[in-house]
Amino acid sequence: MKRMSYLLLALVVLAGGLMAYVRFAPNEPAAWHVDPTAVTARGADNSFLAAPGGDVEPLHLALPPDQVAARLDTIAADWPRTRPIAGEGFHRTWITRTKWWGFPDFTSVRLVATEDGGTDVTLFARSRFGKSDLGVNRARGQEWLARLRS
Repeated sequence: MKRMSYLLLALVVLAGGLMAYVRFAPNEPAAWHVDPTAVTARGADNSFLAAPGGDVEPLHLALPPDQVAARLDTIAADWPRTRPIAGEGFHRTWITRTKWWGFPDFTSVRLVATEDGGTDVTLFARSRFGKSDLGVNRARGQEWLARLRS
């Protein structure tokens, strides 16, 4: 019985250590602030790419980039547990943490002015840890694009 108690205590300490690492490991903005137009589709279960050759093509909006950027700021600010970590102007990156464990996910967006006065929106959402995120990054990326569209 005593051995079982020690084993249980060790598992709790290990889980707590893992949780602390996930929450407090440094996230260097330079490592995660990427240009979605320069990313190639990875076919990974923990990412979503809206860019040429990505999971979906870039979103084209008939609004100038400054208006799209303002809408994007509102969407990101309203998204739970999300804050900006890098970028300015028309190329920005946000970190979003999962509710319970605090796993960090990153969303990078680049807005490109088009000849018709509109904007092409490219987006790359991905996880820092793991090989699967149960579709969370895809859902966030698609929802941000849908909100920009509406």
